[in-house]
Amino acid sequence: MSIRIDHVDKNILKTLRANSRTSFRELARKLGIPPSTMHDRVKRLEKQGVITSYTIGINYRLIGYQVKALILVNVIGEHIIEVEKEIAKNPNVQAVYDITGEYDIAVLVSFKTIEELDHFVKKLLKNPYIKQTRTSIVFRTIKENLHLPID
Repeated sequence: MSIRIDHVDKNILKTLRANSRTSFRELARKLGIPPSTMHDRVKRLEKQGVITSYTIGINYRLIGYQVKALILVNVIGEHIIEVEKEIAKNPNVQAVYDITGEYDIAVLVSFKTIEELDHFVKKLLKNPYIKQTRTSIVFRTIKENLHLPID
């Protein structure tokens, strides 16, 4: 399902993506529309599920999360969703993807130490539905962006 948005909606999204703390009044001034119209448009975008949250960007390495890894997980077929939900509960898990190919799940995690990562992987392997894992540690992040172009 796709939601139709016009050029004003796109500009709202671009502005909020750059700075989610921008007020309705400031958004309205920048885009040249009345604040009440701006408020209604943002609320509509929220209600439609286009805007899902307001957040900030954090450089986690600077606050101690030095180990980032991608873990591929092979699961007994009928338990994939159950395992995905269990993995997603861990606060160090940044993303869980249900994937095709040799592995069933891709998990992106960040930890402060290699020992924490080791403990996490060993805990995964105790799950009777997980057949195997393959862990790759991220040495350097070249690009990391959850946002896509808004045309």
